[in-house]
Amino acid sequence: MSMSQWDCLLQNLGEWQGSFTRFSAQGDELEDTPTVVSLEGLNGNQTIRQIIRRLTPEPSEKVLEYSTLGRGILFFEDGAFSQGALQFAPFSEFGAELGLVHGDRRLRLVQLFDQASRCDRLTLIREHLAGTTTPERPPLTVEGLLGTWQGEATTLYADWRTPNTFSSTLQIQREGDRLLQRFSFGSGASSQTIASVAEIDGNRLMFTQSLQPAQVVLLPDGASSNCPMQIKPGQSFVLEAGWLIQPNLRQRIIRSYSDKGEWLSLTCVTEQKVSAIQGT
Repeated sequence: MSMSQWDCLLQNLGEWQGSFTRFSAQGDELEDTPTVVSLEGLNGNQTIRQIIRRLTPEPSEKVLEYSTLGRGILFFEDGAFSQGALQFAPFSEFGAELGLVHGDRRLRLVQLFDQASRCDRLTLIREHLAGTTTPERPPLTVEGLLGTWQGEATTLYADWRTPNTFSSTLQIQREGDRLLQRFSFGSGASSQTIASVAEIDGNRLMFTQSLQPAQVVLLPDGASSNCPMQIKPGQSFVLEAGWLIQPNLRQRIIRSYSDKGEWLSLTCVTEQKVSAIQGT
């Protein structure tokens, strides 16, 4: 029997120590704030008390209690989740949070868009459970992404229909200052392959040739942020966080929106590197 959404949320219980680091849309670090976020179960875990403490520069504390989940949030069985807007609308601020959990570490990314629908800022939240010492991963590099990745993916749907699982293959090659990517998923007659090319610009990968130009920003702790540079009405789009947990193990969580701006689904992919491809 699959776990309930509430049981999946409970995988996040504990005291998470870390920091909230704000970046510009271009990936420049603006501010780093040490934090402690605790999630405690009350009444036999039927209620969650969440305390968010910012330790500097001006200490603050925020306490939330809840016993139900909102419509904009979905959880996977390992505790990975995303919460955010149900609907994208032009001329209003928009955004989402994407979270991944691995052992005693957690990685969360908040992507925010301004009223012109441009990616405005990113907040990377790196956390570990109190009393644990698993080290942070090095910053993500282009070289760390190169190779062939076999993935297992699960998609949860915003309308609560039956989840879907599928396998995927992602091939990433470098040619000079360009990155070539081929993503294949599904099987048999329903299989699809998407090819894309990015320009490498420092710590950014610029996918400018698609209908909805996007950028991937390479971040500390093996993290990456993938989102449109500017959301165009009438185009479907995704918001994605990636995490290189080990050199040969990566997770990605992807929040998908329709061409009408409706939140459709949430996909979590666990990928193993099966072969290395050398760049040229």
